[in-house]
Amino acid sequence: MTSCISTTLVLVLLGMFVLFMLIAHNLSNYVRENINVTVLISDDLSQDSIKVLRADLKDMPCVKSLQYISKEDALREQTEAMGTDPSEFIGYNPFTASFELKMKADYANNDSLSRIVRRLKADSRVMDVLYQKELLQAVNDNIRKLSLVLLVIAALFTYISFQLINNTVRLTIFSRRFSINTMKLVGASWGFIRRPFLKRALLLGVVSAIAADALLYFGYHWLRKFEPEINTVVNLEVLLIVGGSVLVFGLLITLLCTYGSLSRYLRMTSNELYHV
Repeated sequence: MTSCISTTLVLVLLGMFVLFMLIAHNLSNYVRENINVTVLISDDLSQDSIKVLRADLKDMPCVKSLQYISKEDALREQTEAMGTDPSEFIGYNPFTASFELKMKADYANNDSLSRIVRRLKADSRVMDVLYQKELLQAVNDNIRKLSLVLLVIAALFTYISFQLINNTVRLTIFSRRFSINTMKLVGASWGFIRRPFLKRALLLGVVSAIAADALLYFGYHWLRKFEPEINTVVNLEVLLIVGGSVLVFGLLITLLCTYGSLSRYLRMTSNELYHV
């Protein structure tokens, strides 16, 4: 029971970190996919030509979604933002119809967008293409730095988790070291001695992982009551990955630690057991 509780708590912490990493990844994709690329179109395009251009833009593999903004919509938005109607002073609508594109995360970088912008500007139906180059560069730079930090923390956290579970397993096997030695003395093979311990380790890993997954699942639902927007970065796929990671870590760590600790005591002589 003590081993199960200790292993469960460590797996909960490990699962929380995996969840945090996936949230950070999805959040970075969410930010990049919400950076707008504005495609200004020629004023002399007919409605049929605009529909054709819309279909062409939508078929581009880099475009996640798009929205058409007519000259009238642009004027209305600016009037609401400034509080005055610019057309009343200059006598005409100064704004241009456009498409607001949201790019897929893999294409939301300056290298990819530079090629896409050149391709769009070569189209006679397009007047200009605008996007916040400095903001996009800053977002990608920060994401790269965050990814590096998370990678280092992940390696450190995995090592700490392994050591904590390893100590728990070693203490359990330490209390059985004389029984192990007795089985050796009566001629039991190392494989025969390992078998019940490995089965117990397998059971410990499964039960601890299930308990840890249950705690993480209820914790997620509790958090969702206070922050419903978390659903934008935590979906079913994320929950399945976290649950599967906890199960895999639980099984691997408990089995490896049990096998390693058993091998240590199997190699010891009877006299050495008294000096451990």
